[in-house]
Amino acid sequence: MANVEHGGRAGGAFGAGATESAKARLRTIRIGLWLIAAVLAVRQVAVVLSTPKGERLTDLETWVGPEGVLHVKGSLYDSTQFTGTPFGGLVLKPLTRAAEQGLGWGWTFGSLSLVVALGVVAARALPQPVSRRTSLLAAPVAISLLMLSLPVRNALYLGQTSIIPVLLVLLACFTVRGERASGVLIGLAAALQPTVLLFAPLLWFTGRRRAAVSGALTFAACTALAWAAMPHDSHTYWVHHLAGVGLGRDADDLTNQSLHGALLRLGLNGPLEIGLFLLLGAGVAVLGLRRAVRYAKDGQLLLAVAITGCVAVAVSPTTWQHQLLWVLLALVGRVGRKASDRAMWPVAVILVMTLPAKMMLPNMAAVYPLRDNVVLLAALAAATVVPFLSRTSEYYRAPIPTDYAESVPTRWKRVPLLPFLGRVRTRPNLLLELLLIRVGYSAYQQVRLAATGGTNAGGRAAAEHHGDQILAIERFLHLDIEHWANHAVFKVEWLRDFFDFYYESFHFVVPLTVLALLYTRRPGDYRWARSALGFATLIALVGFWLYPLAPPRLMPGLGVIDTVHGVQDFSKPDYGTLTALTNQYAAMPSLHFGWSLWCGLVIAILAPKWWMKALGLLHPLFTVSAIVATGNHWVLDAVGGAAVVAAGFGLTYLLQGPRPRPLVRPVEAGAKEPAPATGARAAGRADGPAAARWKFPRRVPRGVPAGAWKAAVRTARRTAPRTATRTVRRVVRRADPAPARRRSGTRAAVRRPGPRGRQGRSVGGCPCLPRDGPTDAGRPSARAGAGVSRRRPGVP
Repeated sequence: MANVEHGGRAGGAFGAGATESAKARLRTIRIGLWLIAAVLAVRQVAVVLSTPKGERLTDLETWVGPEGVLHVKGSLYDSTQFTGTPFGGLVLKPLTRAAEQGLGWGWTFGSLSLVVALGVVAARALPQPVSRRTSLLAAPVAISLLMLSLPVRNALYLGQTSIIPVLLVLLACFTVRGERASGVLIGLAAALQPTVLLFAPLLWFTGRRRAAVSGALTFAACTALAWAAMPHDSHTYWVHHLAGVGLGRDADDLTNQSLHGALLRLGLNGPLEIGLFLLLGAGVAVLGLRRAVRYAKDGQLLLAVAITGCVAVAVSPTTWQHQLLWVLLALVGRVGRKASDRAMWPVAVILVMTLPAKMMLPNMAAVYPLRDNVVLLAALAAATVVPFLSRTSEYYRAPIPTDYAESVPTRWKRVPLLPFLGRVRTRPNLLLELLLIRVGYSAYQQVRLAATGGTNAGGRAAAEHHGDQILAIERFLHLDIEHWANHAVFKVEWLRDFFDFYYESFHFVVPLTVLALLYTRRPGDYRWARSALGFATLIALVGFWLYPLAPPRLMPGLGVIDTVHGVQDFSKPDYGTLTALTNQYAAMPSLHFGWSLWCGLVIAILAPKWWMKALGLLHPLFTVSAIVATGNHWVLDAVGGAAVVAAGFGLTYLLQGPRPRPLVRPVEAGAKEPAPATGARAAGRADGPAAARWKFPRRVPRGVPAGAWKAAVRTARRTAPRTATRTVRRVVRRADPAPARRRSGTRAAVRRPGPRGRQGRSVGGCPCLPRDGPTDAGRPSARAGAGVSRRRPGVP
């Protein structure tokens, strides 16, 4: 179907046949998603049960194991290892009689069952209206996301009960009938996790007052029951520890993603920190609950539940990682009027909830406060800031569509064009681009390290053996200039310093600058260039994995001097300041040269001035000189870098189609020169540099009807220059098919030929046509409006 869509060929299957094909395709996708969810579930079980007994289900073992706190006489909170409520301890008490092995298996499979139930309930609770396709695919997607999320993985690994309160709340809001039964479930959830009581105001202000009262009474009854059974423990939890504050790890630990923990990590403590926490918590609670009530009345109850849960995450004194599941539910909200912006919020939430914070933000001291509190910031944003669309908004179901360029034929019959790589003419969401670039670079770092077993020194023998192979090939080809270039540059201090600075500084600065300029000035070309760079980097990662290679500076006995990092100790090679960031044996292909060549080609193709093109092509020349002179790469590494860049552009052309050619954009009033635009509908049909010189005059030519002229200009601006010439001539002629001469009495008002001569005359009073127009361009004007004379003022 992708071939038919992009190739413009008739499909041959319409009506009932097309419907059956769509149903079969949907059925296949659904089965595939359920298989993915099953594989993820099996993986989680395997990870938990394959872990040694002393390391898996550590929290559950701490509670109900042979030496657990529930076996020990005295208070549950003497060791501060038990972080649950007294009612939770009362519920878990019967589990102490279970066998250790049976408890581990039963708890793991029981937790997986709860996750599946949670995903199914959340999928059925999506805000209406939803399409049939979404309703069929939502459940496996939700279960897969839950399996991948850090809170679920942490709860399964530690043996926590944090999934139960979330499931009870969802069952109360979407499954159980009757307000009293709903209130009972929410009260039980609050007895296990006290901040769930925030759902009582949500129920009250949305008209479900019986459920709110029933929930509060159930919570009070469960707490009173635990107090009667364990009065000392209840007093310790509720009075001494103020609802669990200080239990478990330290409150300023990174895993405590609450406002209280964030303030402690910022260095605040004492009465000031407590007062500020209470003030901020009250503000977040009021604002978040107001938003939740508004979205609940709007018909988005699942979003309201997620916002209330995010408020509970923020205002709780301690919110550990396994209690952060509420934030994942917030991705159901729709944000953005444009279709291209809809993916921003869900992608950000998924990345925050499935990846470690170190992959989201760089390892820089300036961003530590953001990195350490990234989940809390996501919860606060969902609760107070993110402008979720109302169901009454005209953009809720029909966002502003993305402006795609005209589709092009596929390269080969069996290679379809990828829809998500379509030639979009508008710039993508900036935050989403930055987020994906950061995550992609983190994955790039992890793959480079994993290629040598996860350590910088791993795979040294294989890398040095491959280095001998490369050296032998270069000697055979007479390309072994590394030793000569290295020593020649080392003797000239200013040249050595220049190449060292160039090698260290321009590797990231230039590509990021080029991407930034393309994003702001050439959005259509930005996607094309970004895709080529991404494909090239992915191919290079495969090379790092399959062929670890020692650079010349790390080859013993070669005599190459490391001018950047100093003399190397071959007993323990060091990569200087980049040891913790990169794999020192990721040399083939050279991305230093590959990225610089990408920059040079992009600048040479898109730059409007010849000196800009020349300056862009100098960057890969300086880069290849720097990587060889500093001893960081072989000459053949640069050849490999050029090969992956060529493959990146080739894959982009194969899967995305040709680059949108620069065409005309409308000339604004007062503009002196036309600015080239990208991604027009007639992409690929521009006539070279002439398109950039195309210009329409600001005024309507004399004697041409204004309506006909505007219609001609609107049509011509969407086409290439030669097509525009024919379009203007055709439209203006159709506007007034009067004879070629206007008569006033017996004399004909015939326009004189223009100063350019026969080839330079304008057509129909249209001075914008190219100079290479047809020979009939200078004929007497036949485009003047009816009754309009071509005579000059004062001439009879």
